[in-house]
Amino acid sequence: MQITHDEQKTLAPFQWLKKPEVDGPPAQRDPKVVERVSQMLKEIESKGLDAVRAYGQELDGWSGDLEIGATELKKSGDALPADVRTALEMGYERTNRFASAQREHLTDFEIELAPGVAGGQRYVPVSRVGAYLPAGRFPLLASAFMTVGVAKAAGVPTVVACTPPSGEHGAHPAVLYGAYLSKADRVFAVGGVQALGAMAFGLLGEAPVDMLVGAGNAFVTEAKRQLFGQVGIDLLAGPSEVAVLADDTADPAWVAADLLGQAEHGPNSPAALITTSEKLGRAVVAEMDRQLETLATRDIAGPAWRDFGSVIVVRDRDQAVAVSDILGPEHLEIQTEDDDFYLQNLTNYGSVFLGPWSTVAYSDKGIAGTNHVLPTGKTSRYNAGLSVSRFLKPLTYQRAVKEGTASLAPAVERISAFEGLAAHGATATIRIDRIGRTSGAFDAVPEALREQL
Repeated sequence: MQITHDEQKTLAPFQWLKKPEVDGPPAQRDPKVVERVSQMLKEIESKGLDAVRAYGQELDGWSGDLEIGATELKKSGDALPADVRTALEMGYERTNRFASAQREHLTDFEIELAPGVAGGQRYVPVSRVGAYLPAGRFPLLASAFMTVGVAKAAGVPTVVACTPPSGEHGAHPAVLYGAYLSKADRVFAVGGVQALGAMAFGLLGEAPVDMLVGAGNAFVTEAKRQLFGQVGIDLLAGPSEVAVLADDTADPAWVAADLLGQAEHGPNSPAALITTSEKLGRAVVAEMDRQLETLATRDIAGPAWRDFGSVIVVRDRDQAVAVSDILGPEHLEIQTEDDDFYLQNLTNYGSVFLGPWSTVAYSDKGIAGTNHVLPTGKTSRYNAGLSVSRFLKPLTYQRAVKEGTASLAPAVERISAFEGLAAHGATATIRIDRIGRTSGAFDAVPEALREQL
């Protein structure tokens, strides 16, 4: 989430109060990771489930059953504190409600393009989805809501999930309960590259999936990249990012807290403040130092802020929009006196959070309903976050009857002749000849084309 030299010249003048220490964006593709993942996927594809089990033993220390049984999945919530269970149930309900509303607004349609000629579109879900549910140092308990649950809201018939094995339950009980709430068809205690390979190659007693979704570490992301083409994917996510766009009405303590709330995802997670107020910018820098002193995860958030944090002071709100759109942050908070101006003018972000009472964590935990699987590394310029629409194929169809031939065939015949594609033209000619070129069916054809009949 950095601004290049050319972009700085375009946007000048603006002032850096704090520049990132590391030159360039965080590395998302380590050659050693690429090589290791390639070797693992080749072995998994050739040796099948034996390789999956061997990697499970080597990397996760797991030699137990791979599948989490339906009964155990249903009982997973019993191992959780009651308040955590209630919060997860709330998160699933809201995420599902938002996803269901998204689906309702994607409607099939048919339109008459000319007399006797119609075109239409149907939204058809993919058949099989494989979801990866991370559960490392900080298990992301809402992941199942965002992947399994949203796929189900889209109407996907079969969704299988994999999560790293751990403990007596075979996997983290809260992650399992999220999968249960989200109506996963089957859940497996398989982690990392071997999980994605197993789902993509159909090694878990299921046919190969059509699509892989879900966040993960560098190895998981690289596996998705290498498997793309054989299967579809949601997106290639890098380190988590946050930007706050604020003016002098914002509370510096709140801004700092929200920046740190995402910086603790990892030591290479960028956090940026874009502000029209130098006073606010300096106050936020001071607040970051103060809050880091007592933050339990300062060993992670501190390096992220030091190496990848930035504060940019801009001259006005138009330049604030320009800077933000260049950064294209995964998460963007707006804390200004005119939030609607920014909502209407910003175009590049994964998801936006409006007003001081809205914070990224509300979405991260599934409580705000919107999806937290979002584009990073400036890819919001052309990509959006995971949603119901990603699991749906907008399939088009055409319907023409005899009466529609006059508005189609002559133009196709002429274009095909100009291109030199005789067989294309013949498909139109054979239909024109069936009607009869001297019939009145072609009276409405433009004169320049009628001369060709």
